[in-house]
Amino acid sequence: QVQLPPTEPHYYWQVAVEKEERNSPKYTWTFISKDLPSFSNPEPTFFGFNPPEQKGIQCRFGERGIAAANHYDTGRNMVAMIAGAKRYILAPPKECSKLAIVIPRKHPAHMFSLLNWGHISLLDDPKVMSMPEQER
Repeated sequence: QVQLPPTEPHYYWQVAVEKEERNSPKYTWTFISKDLPSFSNPEPTFFGFNPPEQKGIQCRFGERGIAAANHYDTGRNMVAMIAGAKRYILAPPKECSKLAIVIPRKHPAHMFSLLNWGHISLLDDPKVMSMPEQER
């Protein structure tokens, strides 16, 4: 069985680095900036092509059975699998209007989809069905 039973605890660890940290002396950097210097460099790199525009680093670590709600990220993402497997459903920005993404900034679900991916049959909406099959 691939998932944890609902009666067992599920853990999700998240740690963040504020964008200002890259401009402080390196000896003051947190372990994430020290261990991931490509993301913290004040100079452009492959991962941080425009450092002043970056919002910082968000590292998330999840156990088996952890799912992230469908959402829109405004920055670059990188995924590294240490062990196991995850399923990602990606869509290009031009398809966001078909994914029921909440736009108003003051809404508690801002940048998240109202679609329930646990019930894919709900994707019968004509706007969603007009997406290419590999993007649904």
